[in-house]
Amino acid sequence: MIRKVIAILFLSCAIMGVQAQNPIVPNKGLNDPHIHIFNDTAYVYASHDKSINNTKFIMEDWWVWSSPDLVNWTKRSVLDPKDTYIDKDYSRCWATDAAYKNGKYYWYFSEGNEQTGVVVGDTPVGPWKDPLRKPLLTSDLTATHEYDMAIFEENGDHYIIFGVWDYYIAKLNEDMISLDEAPKKIIVNNPRGPYNRDGKNKEMPTDDKPFVHKYNGTYYLSWGCFYAMSDNLYGPYDYVDTIIKESSFAEGYDSPTWPNGFLQGRHGSFFEWHNQSYFVYCDISQTGNRWFRDAFISYVHYKDNGDIATIRVDGVGVGQYDANNGDIEAEDYFKANNIHKKENVMGGFSIKPIKANSFVTYPNIQNLNKKSTVEFEFLSKTDTAIEVRESNPSGKLLATCKFNSNNTKAFKTKSFNIEDLHNNQTICLVFKATSVENLKINRFRFK
Repeated sequence: MIRKVIAILFLSCAIMGVQAQNPIVPNKGLNDPHIHIFNDTAYVYASHDKSINNTKFIMEDWWVWSSPDLVNWTKRSVLDPKDTYIDKDYSRCWATDAAYKNGKYYWYFSEGNEQTGVVVGDTPVGPWKDPLRKPLLTSDLTATHEYDMAIFEENGDHYIIFGVWDYYIAKLNEDMISLDEAPKKIIVNNPRGPYNRDGKNKEMPTDDKPFVHKYNGTYYLSWGCFYAMSDNLYGPYDYVDTIIKESSFAEGYDSPTWPNGFLQGRHGSFFEWHNQSYFVYCDISQTGNRWFRDAFISYVHYKDNGDIATIRVDGVGVGQYDANNGDIEAEDYFKANNIHKKENVMGGFSIKPIKANSFVTYPNIQNLNKKSTVEFEFLSKTDTAIEVRESNPSGKLLATCKFNSNNTKAFKTKSFNIEDLHNNQTICLVFKATSVENLKINRFRFK
């Protein structure tokens, strides 16, 4: 029955001409995703649920897939537990993470919910060797379980974060396969989690699968879609919110979900590429099976106070757009140069240029072939202008758009004729000198 539902969903997308890209690798069981950018290519290091027929977690190996654009993914590497210190067939190949240092790539993996090992390769996809032939993090190391690790890098130093309910952090040595210090417990003030929505569950206050990233000088400790913030890597961290809410879901993506609701099981990681931020995470809405998970990617935007805005969970995903779906939010670009995202009074985000000839690109726009105008929602302090070009800032000129000054402080719309549009086109907006610090683009659409 589940297979039939999936087939119907995929067939429906094909009939409607919608190129759905969430899940990023459909119907393969790729989950617990961590994405890293190496050599301008995205690599997802992930666990692998064996079958759509799973009635429990059966995960027999670890995967690496790569993509040049977050849309098209290719399977690149498989790590078999028999090629690690585990040295046997094993069905509890849990979450992983990876790092690069001094010409080597390090892939850390969970031995179930007990221990953490590491393999080393000369490329992001191996081949892999286990240099220790034993766990890096042993099950008796701390008061938590030593699994579901994350690697955080800052100023050339690397740190490993791990655990469930309580999290621990330790700096790695230069060799990346030993600890420079004893792990330290991370304090989280007023924590919440999928089993602790009201703060009263002291035994299960957070979840497993911690992750740390940094934005604008602030450290973010996350566990699934829950997160806390701190000015210090080691904490303490103050719980803030969840990035997924009921309003996040497009139709068809809100259920089925986990027994404890849609906030459970969102294992994943934050990453940045081309000045855009993303969250990659687990989802079961398209498989209908909590033991056969998919990986989704959503755009991430930060409010002026540092809080993370609620993300959108849908089938379009990132790195592509559909001109028939209405507005394209300007902040949902794939690549930006000298562009600043700005929270606006309507609760969303706009973009504005920092320098002349700043630009943003939006690749893989579907259903453009019958469009002849582009409409912008904008706010302009003076008379300003942008160019709409194909592919990149020096690409073919498709339209020149001039905006009149607007002193009402309210966004207005204006349409422009545009030529030579075609399906799957990359559109580049180039901001001219008059627009620097004067123009904000909120969204645009093709008609």
